[in-house]
Amino acid sequence: MKIIKILLFAFLFSAINLSFGQNDNLYQKEIFIKNGDSLRYRIMYPEDFSKDKVYPMVLFLHGAGERGNDNESQLIHGSELFASLEARDSFPAIVIFPQCPNEGYWANVKVDRTTHPLTIEFPEDKPATKSMSLVMSLVKEYQKENYINSERIYLGGLSMGGMGTFEILERMPDTFASAFAICGGDNVDAISAYSDKTPLWIFHGAKDDVVDPQLSVDIVGELLKLGANPNFNLYANDNHNSWDSAFAEPGLLKWLFSKSKSE
Repeated sequence: MKIIKILLFAFLFSAINLSFGQNDNLYQKEIFIKNGDSLRYRIMYPEDFSKDKVYPMVLFLHGAGERGNDNESQLIHGSELFASLEARDSFPAIVIFPQCPNEGYWANVKVDRTTHPLTIEFPEDKPATKSMSLVMSLVKEYQKENYINSERIYLGGLSMGGMGTFEILERMPDTFASAFAICGGDNVDAISAYSDKTPLWIFHGAKDDVVDPQLSVDIVGELLKLGANPNFNLYANDNHNSWDSAFAEPGLLKWLFSKSKSE
């Protein structure tokens, strides 16, 4: 029995590594440098990519657990969503996964990790973190490319990246055609900067004991007060890993890519 369990575990581990390895090959390693600071990122081009064509672009911000300098860990969650054969065929796009360093954070937040859920504060009038500044500069650099459809730039993120998603919407409100945020949060006083600019789909697990689901509930409530019409999924049985349910939503990519700033 022990041998069977060990073999089963080895098979599952190999399958996970194989899937991740396939994504790893599709996403090319790059480094963006500005004023002596660097941002590692992975980029996936559409099949048969040509600079003479025009493509949508997607920016995805990972969670705190995927920080580092290996330029690999940021692909653990979410890369398969865009790299599947079906997604690449139906929604050809340039997809960018930047990596935040270990000491960095996408959003400018104060986090007390001694509590469960975490106690998270979103200061007002906050300067952008170095990681956020580099991401914004990276987006602006790609916007200059003729093969990027500036009307169809999309955004997503989970946990720390969900918080970063809301903050970059605040800082670049006219950039993104649509966005989705998973188990994130924001200062509700900042929401008016993007409430009428970008359609949102927000996800959270009702049992999340890391990032309080009330943060997403408050954002949705404020968006509704401001006249926005966000999609909102609160998964009754999900803890912090509500991204698994979010990525499994059959209509997510169709909804995301259906939006355009020209509408």
